[in-house]
Amino acid sequence: MAQRVQGTEDLFGGYMRAWQRMQDVAREVFGAYGFDLIETPAIEQVATFVHGIGESTDVVRKEMFRVYSGALVEQLLAKGSEDGLKAKQRLALRPEGTAGVVRAAVQNNFVPQGGAPVKLWYAGPMFRGERPQKGRLRQFHQVGVEWLGASDPAADAECIIMLMRYFERLGFDPASLRLTINSMGDATCRPAYREKVRSFILDHADQMCADCLERAELNPLRAFDCKNDHCREVMRDAPLAPNNLCAECAAHYEQVKSYLDEAGIAYVEDPTLVRGLDYYTRTVFEVEVVGASVGAIGGGGRYDGLMELEGGKPTPGLGFAVGFERIALALQAQGVDLAGAEPACVYVACTPDVRPSAFGAVLALREAGVRTEADYQGRSLKSQFKQANKLGAHLCVVLGPDEVAAGVATLRDMQSHEQEQVSLAELATRVCERMA
Repeated sequence: MAQRVQGTEDLFGGYMRAWQRMQDVAREVFGAYGFDLIETPAIEQVATFVHGIGESTDVVRKEMFRVYSGALVEQLLAKGSEDGLKAKQRLALRPEGTAGVVRAAVQNNFVPQGGAPVKLWYAGPMFRGERPQKGRLRQFHQVGVEWLGASDPAADAECIIMLMRYFERLGFDPASLRLTINSMGDATCRPAYREKVRSFILDHADQMCADCLERAELNPLRAFDCKNDHCREVMRDAPLAPNNLCAECAAHYEQVKSYLDEAGIAYVEDPTLVRGLDYYTRTVFEVEVVGASVGAIGGGGRYDGLMELEGGKPTPGLGFAVGFERIALALQAQGVDLAGAEPACVYVACTPDVRPSAFGAVLALREAGVRTEADYQGRSLKSQFKQANKLGAHLCVVLGPDEVAAGVATLRDMQSHEQEQVSLAELATRVCERMA
């Protein structure tokens, strides 16, 4: 029997309604802030992610799914390496959304010289070759936003505020949301800070894992995000970013916090928060649900140098992403049903001899925008009523020879079992009134 790949899930029924609900709320909340929907390919050139995410990250080094055509697979197996492959032949499934959106912005010139900032949001599947576990899949789903061309710290604050409003609209208890923030500095002050952290790691080399020793040469700040508990404990004594900011970065960070305070957004400063991707600069943030035990449900930050890394002109940017699967688990822990009730429907039941009339009634109801079901298996009326109950039908339209001869239908309320006669000409109008 064919089976789904480990680390993936089938989205259907209530689970699919929950995913659709996440997107519907995003459309409403993000739309109010001026963000428009974008969809980028699920497959990109490897360089798109290496430039943006960073070669030292676990995402690029260990988790990114590489994609090759059948002919290339034979060539790679024969040569044993990618040597000789062109950039357009080195492909990968997207492990996150930002790099692809920024690539699209560069390629399509979304932010021309002197142009206004562009605000975009996306929703779709991402792919990482991780060990499957609770809240961590190989194909997972994210909703995210990217704001390109805005350097004002007010943009950082608005992004965070919008994220918190989004979580509240999904049904989270605001008191359960823990927002952590930090500043990672920029190209002016971060190089010297990175060197301090590198020296610290090397001074404690006998206490650090092999991955952190490698990170010391590639990107020392990633050691703060190590999954090894002992490394994390050692890094508590490492130099911290907020103490090593230049004057401009320090002022930017203070202004962001001032705006959050003005908006009444509670936050915790975490000087070890670096996020997992190399492109972040200055403000970074993350949100967890206290007591849910699912890890961060969303986060993001500023990435002022990413457009240049993807081949564009210097353009500030910031954004965030939230994970559907983790949000669903966290809401479940709070007793919130993100899926909601099944859509209301109407069932048209009939005897075999009036099937053409029932067919016409079904079409009329659907043309009126009513979710309508009917029997397509030759069931008896009794079985059709049972099927209507299973489908959660609110109303049942019953047609038999007597009804058709009189030009009416029997409209039955499936909860109260009350019935009324409605003319076939007015059936759609009356059903719409009842469903409303």
